[in-house]
This record gives sequence, C-alpha cells and structure tokens, in this order.
Amino acid sequence: MISIKLYYSILIRVLLIVILSLLFSFFVFIVKSLHFSFITALAVLFVTINLISYLNTVNKKIGFFFNSVRNDDSTLSFSMDEKNSIIRDLYSNMNKVNQQIKHLKIENRNQEQYFRILLEELAVGIITYDKKGFIIHANSSAKRLLSTDMLFHLQQIDRIDKNLFREISSIKPSERRLVALKTLQGETELSLKATSFKTNNTEMVILSIQDIKNELDEKEIQSWMKLIRVLMHEIMNSITPITSLSESLFAIYSKDGLPVSPEKVNERTITSTLQGLNVIKEQGKGLMSFVESYRKLTRIPDPEKKSFKVADLLSRVKVLYDSLEKSDTIKLSFSLTNPDLEITADQNLISQVLLNLIKNAIEANEENPSGMIRVIAGVDKDYRPEICVIDNGPGISEAILDQIFVPFFTTRENGSGIGLSISRQIMRVHGGNLKVRSVPSNETVFCLNF
Repeated sequence: MISIKLYYSILIRVLLIVILSLLFSFFVFIVKSLHFSFITALAVLFVTINLISYLNTVNKKIGFFFNSVRNDDSTLSFSMDEKNSIIRDLYSNMNKVNQQIKHLKIENRNQEQYFRILLEELAVGIITYDKKGFIIHANSSAKRLLSTDMLFHLQQIDRIDKNLFREISSIKPSERRLVALKTLQGETELSLKATSFKTNNTEMVILSIQDIKNELDEKEIQSWMKLIRVLMHEIMNSITPITSLSESLFAIYSKDGLPVSPEKVNERTITSTLQGLNVIKEQGKGLMSFVESYRKLTRIPDPEKKSFKVADLLSRVKVLYDSLEKSDTIKLSFSLTNPDLEITADQNLISQVLLNLIKNAIEANEENPSGMIRVIAGVDKDYRPEICVIDNGPGISEAILDQIFVPFFTTRENGSGIGLSISRQIMRVHGGNLKVRSVPSNETVFCLNF
C-alpha cells in the first residue's frame, strides 16, 4: 500500500531527526565537542530539508492531480519511469483514478446523449426551467407545440400567448391544467403538468406539454354518437306507434283518398278512434317528458360555491335519505375520516348528487336481503377531498360500465337514464369528477373527487 510506504518513509526521516538531535545535545552539553556538534547539526538540517522536500514533492504531485481533476483535464498522465518506488506507486494509482474518471465521463456523456435524443423523440413537449424563468432545455416537441424555434426564458411564452404564460407561471408541482392555445395552425388544447426537483441547491421545474385536442375531439365524437343513438332509439320508439295509429285512423275515415260519409261512422269506429287518440296522447306525453329530461340535462345551473364542512353535508344527506322509500333490509352508514374536512362547492347540488347515488344503490339492492350502503368521506392519494358511495349490490358488468354516464342510457324499465349524466356534469362544473369502479356480485363504488 502506498500509504504504508509513505508512513515508513516519513517515520524513518523523523526518527533520524530525533536521533541526530539527541546526538547534537550529547556533543554540546556532555562531550562539549564543537567539531562533532557542528557535524550533527548539519546532519539534522540536511535530514529536515530532505523531509520537507520529500513532503513538498508528494504534495505537489497530489495537488497537481487534483487541480487537473477540478479543471476537468482528463488528458493528464504521470510517467512510470520514476526511480523512487513510492512516487512511482503514487503515479500508478493516480493514473488508475484518472482512467476511472475518464470512463465515468464517457458513460455520463453517452447517457446524457441518450436521454437528450430520447427527449427529442418524445411526442410530449418537455421544458425545464429554474425559478427565475430561465429555460435550461426545451425539446423539439415543446417548440413545435408553441410554434417557436428558440426558447430561452418563460417571458417568450408571454409573447406567444398571455393566457398560457399565466398558467405556466402559476402552475404548482404535481398540478395539471388544461389551456386552449390559438396558433397559426388553429386552436389546440394543451395539457400541462409540472414536477419540481433540486439540483446543486437550485430548484428546477420540469413542465410537460401535451396536445390533447385530437383525443378530446375523438371522445366528443364518441359521446355524440352514443347520445344520437339513444335519442334516435327513444324518439323512434315514441314516433313509430304514433305514425302507425295515424295511418290506421286515416284509413278508417278515408277511402280512395276521399273522406267517408258521416253515415258510415258508427259507435265502434268512434271507440277505436278514441282509443287511438288516447294512445297518441300518451305517446306524445312520453315524448314531451323525454324532451324535458334532455332540457334538464343541458341546463345545469351555475354552482353557488361556498365553503362548508363535509360533516354538515352528510347530516343533510342523512335527513334527505330518511324521507326516501326504501327497504327495511338496507342499512346506511356514514363515515368521516376528518371531522374538520371542508370543501368549497354548491351544497344543494352536491347533496343532489349524493342522494341520486344513494337512490341508485337502494334500487340496486332491492332484492338483496343484506343490503348495505356506506358513504365514506376523506381525502384521496393526492390529499384532495373525496366522498364515496359504496354498496354491496350485484354490481355493474364491465360491458356497460363505460355507458352508464351516457345520457338516457338505463338498464331499468322505468329509469330515465339522466341521473348519472347530470351528477357527473354537476361535478365537472365544480372542477371535479365522478368516477366509478365495480366488482360484479361484490360491490360498486362511486366517488366524488373535488
């Protein structure tokens, strides 16, 4: 080991200095020989200078090596022709360390190049910037989405779109935002998400920018297609018997395109006519009711948001639940993880959503002798308020799970099919969402996420 060799080399020199110093004292004070005293003094001086020179040489070599490392100079190489075995070993070890540093640098550069290429190939725009707004890196997708060739500072985005700049400047870590951006290519919808991290005591932000307009358009088209199919189905069910009865009544009172004479109208004809008109009236009422349901669906009132305790909301829902018609076999329980939990929303509308979900759970458990409905309020994994309605009914099959929020879709004979649609719309106008998960023959969970 080079440390042991250095140790022994320094120790021998120190021992020589000690021994020579003792001899110098002996010749001065006991023998009182000026000649030998002078010789030992010179020897002490020589060994001391040699020790200092030796330490300086080693320190200079080590200092030179560390300076080259600090200055990122990987070309440095120490000669192995040195006669001194200790210095030669020192050079050998420093060369090995230098080679290791070179290897690590090459690996880091390759890794950096890999990630840089990876970022450039991503369809998602990535921008990295510091707290002062200086952009460290922006990939080509980000520049393309923002319709610019160069990005150095966030202030450049202000010149592209002021609203987008405000959203980016105020976005918080782990937060998601949707922003409409108008460019020369047209309007697009951008999804923003921020993540923060620290490097060299500097807080950095990674912002991902994704164009979701095509996805939104596709979802919108799918929703419209589902709605149109349901509307056509309901309207055709109402119109078909009306058309058929109208043709039958027309055939009774006309012949060869001319009205029949009053003499041919008998009591049976009048009875059939009244029955037909009654059916037409009922079908008309049903169609009007259907149109009224659609009107309700498209006219969700603007929420009057106020801050209130969730405990008060649950107490209110419990009172409303007591007024419902329900089976005695169904049990309802309320659970609140934090009695001080508050949300900012329209209490009337949220009560309506919860009551609607509880009604659905009651209907789902009509034939369940041990029906149980639980209302649990707390926070989700992102520490945002969440209220879940859970029942142990038959559940919802996977085949129709993605259709239950489609307006007018229903599996019940007398259902309107708008309750869940309205409930989800109410949550969306609050900036939240209504989600569902179900395990058939086990449980169904509807969660209000704020």
